[in-house]
Amino acid sequence: MYLRRKADQFLINWKNNADRKPLIVKGARQVGKTRTIRHFAEQNYENVIEINFAEEPEYKTIIAGSYSPQAIIERISLIDMSKQFVPGKTLIFFDEFQEYPDIATSLKFFKQDGRFDVICSGSLLGTHYKQIHSISVGYKSDYEMFSLDFEEYLWAIGYDDTITNEILGHMVRLNPFDDLLKNVLSKHFFNYCVAGGMPAVILTYIKQKSFEGIQSIQQQIIMDYEEDVRKYVTGLEQTRILSVYRSIPAQLAKENKKFKYSMVTKGARSREYEGCIEWLSDAGVINRCFCLNFPELPLKGNYDPSSFKIYFADTGLLVASLDEESSLDLRANRNLGTYKGALYENIAAELLRKQGFELYYYRREDSQLEEDFFIRTMDALVPVEVKATNSKSKSLSTLIKSDRYPDIRFGIKLSMANIGFENQIYSFPFYCGFLLKKWRDQFFGR
Repeated sequence: MYLRRKADQFLINWKNNADRKPLIVKGARQVGKTRTIRHFAEQNYENVIEINFAEEPEYKTIIAGSYSPQAIIERISLIDMSKQFVPGKTLIFFDEFQEYPDIATSLKFFKQDGRFDVICSGSLLGTHYKQIHSISVGYKSDYEMFSLDFEEYLWAIGYDDTITNEILGHMVRLNPFDDLLKNVLSKHFFNYCVAGGMPAVILTYIKQKSFEGIQSIQQQIIMDYEEDVRKYVTGLEQTRILSVYRSIPAQLAKENKKFKYSMVTKGARSREYEGCIEWLSDAGVINRCFCLNFPELPLKGNYDPSSFKIYFADTGLLVASLDEESSLDLRANRNLGTYKGALYENIAAELLRKQGFELYYYRREDSQLEEDFFIRTMDALVPVEVKATNSKSKSLSTLIKSDRYPDIRFGIKLSMANIGFENQIYSFPFYCGFLLKKWRDQFFGR
């Protein structure tokens, strides 16, 4: 069964661009990069040359002496004479690109040659990306894949674009959902939060129509991530990266979810662990949310790089990492608030990040004022508050009403309540969160 992905349309648009450049698809391990590219290739090319540098290390010699496409093709043919290179009808797919990042140098020459389309993909590309970018800048395009978002999950379980359009229509018109649609979407959203968006997990969930067995798959993915750390990192950094990763659920269980090095290990100092957090972020397995210096525009450059929260990039993997009591409470009682709101914040961070938003929060040290996330329109800063219950949004109201924050004129509250608008606060159920960018663009013209 092939799972429809948003990357499908991106790849088609890429191929239809007459001036297309070699494409690099990056993202965390097991988010569906290889399967998506293969599906696209099968549908759009007569010939597909797939080379996996992890499984076929003999191909790591193909740029010895020359980066020209002709020389590379000749060396590939020496290894496997069955591979056919037909100009204008062939896609060359370099998979597990992180195992052989030197191939990036050839992308410039493939672009100049123009006879063949090239896609590179791999996990942990972010950890090599500065080197790759400097080698191929100006001669490549980039696309980042994530695990399935809520819309892709709805596609997977049988819905089409009609359901997305209906949800968005309710948001734009500020029209509350009726009980039937609200209950259906709430059920699907809870299931999505527990299952997460990893394709292997979703396929198992669809096949079995239950959560049975998915936790073991999730835990195996987590172990695979940890194995990557052991494979690609050496020495003390290996232990430190693993310690940071394993500390995230406990960090999120705190009322103040700001990341603290002291919770990783006693006496830990930031300079010892900054590179470890960067590694996990570059690998695509965590999302970092930075604290704004002050809630005003512009956002970039207006944050404290030493003050941040860390979220799992896939909430299903966070669920699989919880202690046994919390996990049982969550699954048995369908209670996403069981972990002190951590799951709600994590899923909100995931929904925003998958729409392309950078993550920022604000905490004022001299008061109780704290806001979970921010997005922006063309001329306004928009605070986004995450509420595990339908309680009042004191911080959100303060930001909107106070003259101290002139860039903030309205806000958004995500909770399990219905759609509404009151006191300059737009209220949306969590299951609308995946459409905030489209809603912003339609409602405010971006």
